[in-house]
Amino acid sequence: MGSEIHDKFGRPLVAITGCGLVTSLGLGKEANWSGLTQGRSGIRGIARFSTDGLRTAIAGTVDFLRPSPFSAPALAIAMAIAAGEEAVIEADIARVGSFPGPLYLATPPAELEWPQRKSLWDEIGESEAAGYQRLLAAARGRKHEDMASLFQFGSVADHLADRFGTRGLPMSVSTACASGATAIQLGVEAIRRRQANAVLCIGTDSSVQIEALIRFILLSALSTRNETPEKASRPFSKDRDGFVMAEGAGALVLEEYASAKARGARVLGFVRGCGEKADDYHRTRSKPDGTAIIGAIRKALLDAGVEPEEIGYVNAHGTSTPENDKMEYLSLKAVLGDHLARTPVSSNKSMIGHTLSAAGAIEAVFSLMTIRTGKLPPTINYDVPDPEIPLDVVPNAARDAAITTVLSNSFGFGGQNVSLVLSSP
Repeated sequence: MGSEIHDKFGRPLVAITGCGLVTSLGLGKEANWSGLTQGRSGIRGIARFSTDGLRTAIAGTVDFLRPSPFSAPALAIAMAIAAGEEAVIEADIARVGSFPGPLYLATPPAELEWPQRKSLWDEIGESEAAGYQRLLAAARGRKHEDMASLFQFGSVADHLADRFGTRGLPMSVSTACASGATAIQLGVEAIRRRQANAVLCIGTDSSVQIEALIRFILLSALSTRNETPEKASRPFSKDRDGFVMAEGAGALVLEEYASAKARGARVLGFVRGCGEKADDYHRTRSKPDGTAIIGAIRKALLDAGVEPEEIGYVNAHGTSTPENDKMEYLSLKAVLGDHLARTPVSSNKSMIGHTLSAAGAIEAVFSLMTIRTGKLPPTINYDVPDPEIPLDVVPNAARDAAITTVLSNSFGFGGQNVSLVLSSP
């Protein structure tokens, strides 16, 4: 970007000065990037709870972090802290407990899980209260303030704001599987509006719990390749049969470039543009004509001020579901045109699974690392190309390539679609 501190629209440039990762591949960027570029899978059989009788028994679980007492919010907090600390330390912007800007957090909806529900149920014991009334009676007591606090939607953000010392009220967002990218978009907008010089954007998701697993099973959305977990996720392959649930967290420190430059920060890259477009077609399916996804991609390029021919690599949403993968191809083709045939594409989900609310943040970090290292992560299990999806998929082994501009896509249930454009310093 040379010595310029504004983009072509006169807005402050948004620099990335720190990032952090936690996925089923490991803790930290180094472990994750090593695993990803070696084509190693983090998908395994679920050991956290019984999967007897379930069609799907695999996931990309984060088993090396085990908060006690265990719950989904507690794990979400632990992963977000680990990723956030790595990002803040790399940015060298302040002590971990005194971050000089707001927090934008992507996190899934909160709900009581079966162990907590059972403890409330058991507390009443034998009584005249029956069914749901027993749970209500227990919940009315004043013995469960910690539980009530933990399972509120804003509780994860409150814990993180206290830990990192962020300024102002933290903002929690849940836009389904686009949430991580939405958090980054909100951070970019805050800097562009000069509401902050620095922001901390985190996406975290620990949804591999039995309730969520059963719901996705009932939607017939998950792969059932339980015998070979590492081969279950097959984005863009003809024999793909569904996505694999996963956990993880991604964190980015974004700064106004002029401010980062003034303090002598090392700039890792830029968030050049963000595009968002909603779809009202169906609760889970994308609109058949792809207009919402096409609109999100097109708006991201326009917001970044780049032409389709400038996109050197696509970090695809690539879930491994039959409909989503084809829809993403058709949408990319509509925007990038003939240039798409010359644009390498890969899906991180082939190795780490689908981290749901955290995916957009995690994949933005992987996109940045692609730019910085000149190495394109592979899409593993790509053995049977789908003739209806003629993409330049990076198959099974990493590829060396000098990339300056990446398009990273995130599309979610409920018609939530966000695309990001990241570029080199």
